[in-house]
Amino acid sequence: MNEVGPLNLVHAAQPPLDVAELVLNIVISGGLSWMVGIHYRRFGLTLGSRDALARVLPFVAAVTTLLIAVVKSSLALSLGLVGALSIVRFRTPIKEPEELAYLFFAITIGLGLGADYRVATTAGAVVIALMVGLVQLRGRRLAARNLYLSFSLDVGAESAAAVVQPAHQVLQRHCQRIDLRRFDSEPGRVELAWFVDVRGVADVHAVCGELETRFPGVRLTLVDQGRLPAI
Repeated sequence: MNEVGPLNLVHAAQPPLDVAELVLNIVISGGLSWMVGIHYRRFGLTLGSRDALARVLPFVAAVTTLLIAVVKSSLALSLGLVGALSIVRFRTPIKEPEELAYLFFAITIGLGLGADYRVATTAGAVVIALMVGLVQLRGRRLAARNLYLSFSLDVGAESAAAVVQPAHQVLQRHCQRIDLRRFDSEPGRVELAWFVDVRGVADVHAVCGELETRFPGVRLTLVDQGRLPAI
């Protein structure tokens, strides 16, 4: 008569892994994470190329789904997973917090589908994507047209006051809002800097064209205000 040990009881209590269900979950996780990649390309604020990370997200979600599906069917594997993951080291640093957020999004999709929570995972992913998209769109409407305008001009006998006021008036005619943040005056040179709100590219061309006409030799620099540190 064969004795039933603790390990045999564990294996006896384990339900068999349904391959069809596993394949369905992997397909769903791949589809959801593919849409997350499109979401990242559309709404991401990372300065570098977003295509590389977007292509990896379906792979991350599918692998996570397979891992959780296999581990949940075996208590021994779930215990051994802790030791196996302890040897994993990431050599590529995460440069942007946003990249980490989207990676965690894909991993969460894989975890949910690996545990067979299809409806809850799909609904949660859709709600999160919509919520993040609305927040990003609102932020872009408020700040996408905000620019940092730097003005530098070599002056002769002309005083600094004779430069500041006309330049300020040019900006008032073409910008929705202007905020003078820097004024440096030294013999022979004037430097100014504003935060300006413009409606579009046409306003930028109008501002630059009028300043260059009014002040020959002026040097202008425009930078996206949203990428500058807070002052």
